[in-house]
Amino acid sequence: MKLQTNGGSFPPFLWYPVGTMNNDKLVLLPEPRSRLALPGSYAIQPGRRIVLTGCPARQLLFAGLRLRDAVLKSAGTEWSLAATPSGTPADMGAVLDAGDPRIADPEGYELIVEARGIRISASTVRGVLHGISTLIQILEQCGREIPAMRVTDSPDFPARGVMVDVSRDKVPTLTTLMEMADMFAGWKLNQIQLYTEHTFAYRGHEKVWEKSSPLTGEDIVVYDAYCRERGIELVPNQNSFGHMARWLVHDPYREFADAPDGCQTEWGWFKEPFTLNPLDPRSLALLRDLYDQLLPHFSSRQFNVGCDETVDLGKVRSKSEADRIGVERLYLDFLMAIYREVKARGYTMQFWGDIINKHPELVPELPRDTVAMEWGYEFDHTFDQNCARFASSHIPFYVCPGTSSWNTLTGRTDNAVGNILNSAENGLKHGAIGMLNTDWGDGGHWQYLPVSWLGYACGAAYGWCLGTNRKLDLPRALDLHAFHDKAGVMGKLAYRLGNAYQALGTRHWNATGFNRALASGLDGISHFHGQKPAGWKKCLKAIEEAAAPLAGARMDRPDGSLIKSEYSNAVRMARHGCKRGLLAFERSEARAARTKRALDTDMKGIIAAHRRLWMARNRPGGFAESVGRLESARKAYRG
Repeated sequence: MKLQTNGGSFPPFLWYPVGTMNNDKLVLLPEPRSRLALPGSYAIQPGRRIVLTGCPARQLLFAGLRLRDAVLKSAGTEWSLAATPSGTPADMGAVLDAGDPRIADPEGYELIVEARGIRISASTVRGVLHGISTLIQILEQCGREIPAMRVTDSPDFPARGVMVDVSRDKVPTLTTLMEMADMFAGWKLNQIQLYTEHTFAYRGHEKVWEKSSPLTGEDIVVYDAYCRERGIELVPNQNSFGHMARWLVHDPYREFADAPDGCQTEWGWFKEPFTLNPLDPRSLALLRDLYDQLLPHFSSRQFNVGCDETVDLGKVRSKSEADRIGVERLYLDFLMAIYREVKARGYTMQFWGDIINKHPELVPELPRDTVAMEWGYEFDHTFDQNCARFASSHIPFYVCPGTSSWNTLTGRTDNAVGNILNSAENGLKHGAIGMLNTDWGDGGHWQYLPVSWLGYACGAAYGWCLGTNRKLDLPRALDLHAFHDKAGVMGKLAYRLGNAYQALGTRHWNATGFNRALASGLDGISHFHGQKPAGWKKCLKAIEEAAAPLAGARMDRPDGSLIKSEYSNAVRMARHGCKRGLLAFERSEARAARTKRALDTDMKGIIAAHRRLWMARNRPGGFAESVGRLESARKAYRG
């Protein structure tokens, strides 16, 4: 499988020294809707003021401080804040106007750079924040002298967010979450969701979350305020129907399960319960308790209740009722019961749309004040068909692609770009009100955070303005606005390493072959999708070639060394997966024994590094489960 994307080839990378940047050389993430070069430039001088106007100054304080700090960092010049334009025009370095009635879109802005100064005009504070994000990216590339320009900008999708999986198995530290919010705000994203199954510290349910290092109410209140200041809505998220195994494996919650002892499903045999029994009144009572504890910590009035992949619904305890009315009606009736609980609390319900899409005749029955979350993670997902279905029934909906990082170790670049492009095109075509780019942690959450940055950046670009970002130089944008790599190494490395999986020559849905090999028993690897030893060798070579420049990266970030270590261990794990794949075809017992000893030593080092890297950005809860999968892989070498 080989996808064709705009980023498949790379021009020679040039790192432009501060002060020599031309307008046409700027790379912005996302590229604005319109950027017009004007004659001349603006030279930043000391002692100027940033004037806050158009609304009470306190509302623009964070915006003004953000610009002030950027001027100091990029131009080495100190500016001050003021709420009035007193003095001469020459005293004013920048004007931030949040009360301009000409700007119709609440997130739109106009940025004008002229010889006499800088002006950002918007009708809201959020619009000003977006204008500042663009200006900061320009400052970072230009330094003290900025080319004159007029930027007119507004988003394609009103809601543009990222969903971070904090339930399989990583719960990021609050510091990590804040760093992510800063990055997302700089890319003009305006929504974050933390996918939750069991990792909120619900009172009275300690047995469920005690080993997971959960987010607390205080964490959420602090993070909500941090996000809100940056123009980001933190939307509460709690799965509420399927994906409840983390609850249902414990007593007394097992009694609420539809299949308490597991059952046969379309995904194979489930040995544990997965889905709530909708006919048991205790199921809804549990959800009421969770909602009443969780929701007051958020300022958002939206709520994602999940309800996806209810694969064991109607199999055991609700089977007779499912046989009588149909499993689809059983699903919709419980979804409507959840909807009534959400609405009674004054929230708009978001829910994953996969189950409803399997029964399109039910779509018209959905309330018009719900929001369907249309998700799919392969480049050829049926966004066109599914979006059309929600649109024709006047159901508001988001498109929800993914970063393609989970179950991969190093990413799936072309799939991520193709999947996000597919979602953006069809979301725009059918009138989606938002794009939520998802980043999951299936299979132990082995991928490290920077591996997801390519997918995050692509989603931010296509979700803001698809027309001007289709041809975005994604590797260079990553170097400038994510890795801050002055050597121009990391953007191309991340891009190419994320495509190394294709050298295997076989397609793995939602995964890479070397991740699958790492997660599987040796006996099963030789039967994977017709894979051959030659494919594993080609994949090994592709990984080595893509990762070779890593040592030369020069990242101007406090965590630059950490990022190198994260990529180094990701490469080591991917390499190990390929060698494990080759081992499955080894017929010489002596060679196999030597390879197993070498792989056992290698895995010991991988695990030690994985522990250290995990703790650098995440809480300890969940690590034992994640590393346990690697320990299981290691046992095959000693068995």
